[in-house]
Amino acid sequence: MSSPDLTLDRIKLIMRYSFLIAVALVFVFPIVFMVMSSLKPDLQLLVDTNSLRAFLPVGDISLDNYFAIFERVPVIRFILNSIFITGTTVALSLFLCSLAAFSFAFLDWKGREIVLAIILATLIVPFETIAVPLLMVVNNLPWFGLDGLTWGWLNSYHVQIIPWIADALTIFLFVQYFKDLPKDLIEAARIDGATWFQIYRKVIIPISGPVFATAAILKFLIMYSHQYIWPLMVIQSEEFRPVMIGLQYFFQLNVAWGEVMAYLTIVTLPVLVFYLFLQRAFITSIASTGIKG
Repeated sequence: MSSPDLTLDRIKLIMRYSFLIAVALVFVFPIVFMVMSSLKPDLQLLVDTNSLRAFLPVGDISLDNYFAIFERVPVIRFILNSIFITGTTVALSLFLCSLAAFSFAFLDWKGREIVLAIILATLIVPFETIAVPLLMVVNNLPWFGLDGLTWGWLNSYHVQIIPWIADALTIFLFVQYFKDLPKDLIEAARIDGATWFQIYRKVIIPISGPVFATAAILKFLIMYSHQYIWPLMVIQSEEFRPVMIGLQYFFQLNVAWGEVMAYLTIVTLPVLVFYLFLQRAFITSIASTGIKG
């Protein structure tokens, strides 16, 4: 016979896993609904939303919506644009914001607390208040590219990348993480004659995997999934449009809800792949370091 304590532990374990499964289902249901709806014609999709059939592959199931979106929208072009814009922005943001945070956390220079406070204060400024001034600025800036010197950044990749490289939230995440790192590591490296950049590259970066992964995920989601207003203001050519702008193609005249779901399913795949990749890197980084930030 099993002891009462062992039985109680099993009950607690079952309850814990039941709760976790229930929470997971809450987050999975929207994805399941999106995928199932993308396989159904519009009429059946709308009828099934009144029951659990919306989450099941029942009825007239086909890939017609997927074929239709490739005829209406240059899906591959939009996805590649978003991946390039997002990947470039994330890479530059992680480098520059972590470098700025390093200076705030470890370097002693006059006025750093005031500068950091000003940067953090920009978090309360909504984008809509600076959208028009920012548009006027980028429309009058020079750019030296393959075509030589040109004026104005409209209809380009860099107008969707450069304004979003540095942001207060990413800097704040790095600053808070760096401040919790042992100062003995920095002092030891300085005694050994390492420069500040060497300390940043060889000491700080190897033990900062969790914050890099967290910042990368947040930045990726913002750039890939939430960039709509700004590209709509500065991009008129399909050659440079990201995936979110493609949604407006499906809301012209009659809305094709099945095609909307199929489009969202396809453009969501890079987000899931990126998240799973960084989640694994996040866990690996935590397991490989004995320092808790």
